[in-house]
Amino acid sequence: MIKREMYLDQIRQIIGTDFIKVIVGLRRCGKTSLLKSIMEELQNQGINKENIIYISFELVEYKNIFTSEQLDETVLNLTKNLDGKVYLLFDEIQQVESWEKSVNSYRASFDCDIYITGSNSKLLSNELATLLAGRYIKINLYPFSFKEVLQYRQEIDNVKLDNESVKEQFNQYLLFGGMPGLLPIRDDDTKINALQDIYDSIIVHDILSRYTINEIDLFKRFSHYLMNSTGQTFSKTSITNYLKSENKRTTRNTISNFTEYLKDSLFCKRVRRQDILGKKILKTEEKYYLTDQGFHHALVDNNNNWLGRILENVVFNELVRRGYSVKIGKIRNKEIDFVCEKHANKIYVQVAYLLSSPETIEREFSPLMDVPDKYDAYVLSMDEFDMSQNGIKHKNIIDFLLDDEI
Repeated sequence: MIKREMYLDQIRQIIGTDFIKVIVGLRRCGKTSLLKSIMEELQNQGINKENIIYISFELVEYKNIFTSEQLDETVLNLTKNLDGKVYLLFDEIQQVESWEKSVNSYRASFDCDIYITGSNSKLLSNELATLLAGRYIKINLYPFSFKEVLQYRQEIDNVKLDNESVKEQFNQYLLFGGMPGLLPIRDDDTKINALQDIYDSIIVHDILSRYTINEIDLFKRFSHYLMNSTGQTFSKTSITNYLKSENKRTTRNTISNFTEYLKDSLFCKRVRRQDILGKKILKTEEKYYLTDQGFHHALVDNNNNWLGRILENVVFNELVRRGYSVKIGKIRNKEIDFVCEKHANKIYVQVAYLLSSPETIEREFSPLMDVPDKYDAYVLSMDEFDMSQNGIKHKNIIDFLLDDEI
């Protein structure tokens, strides 16, 4: 098991504090492994193993806990003979109804340190946020970054990575993404089957079990359309018309609901468009990016046929993973792929497959030259020689993924 040091470093700063640690991420993106790494970290710090209580609601001994009362009974039984601080780790806690009130009561009743995971962006509901205002820290967990994939290959597979093998690994990453369970798999067909299985698990456990969807086939066609539209302007009207052409009638309200379900399950992320000059968030022409690009390859089409869009998806996920709030930029009649803000810093990022012609270079650089402020601007592509100009920095995409400059 590879330790995800970026996340563990965050956890180490808050171990033993009164804050509830809330780890949120896509199903099967590594939340359970992170919890087990936290348990190992606690033991390394001298915590008695008996005082570390791990409850996964997918394990046979806990799978029938559905109410807060059942959870309370279990926790009280497990802690009744323990001395000292208790460490409570709850994996996929959203299965338990009204779990928020129980978790809040443990804070008040025990000397305890609490960690919870969930696969839904609404895990921190309004009720929980009110109950725990100022008392929780949220950690967003993502599939493996390309840097983590290379670390896995070096540490687990003992692969020596030269320039050519890094490129080969990157090509695999573009196709199959970074879901942790896929990394030990060698056969491409098995990887695709695994991604399809993860997708089905998300649909069944995180969407169909939560929401009333009468036309499941319609929903699956919609999710296919959204995956096929990654990085493209998304219109409720266009999807409604597409489904009508497939003899599937629907409404804009249904499309809005379907979109929210996929977004809440953390399968994809919505990106709003911002007028850079007017500094307004526009209500139309939003885009969606998949949390892992491997789903497109497994469920829609070969990612090699859509390299520009897939590279854009990869860069978007990396920017989000690095803590940026990301929007699409509009400046007059031109578009900037990503306007990224973190704390007081802002950067502008364009993504292209190759800067292969003067027209392409003009298309990618000219919007950045029109931006009136002086924040850093980047053009990322697969070109291997520096094409920086007019104060705009050009960077190879693999180099961007492997360093921390941006």
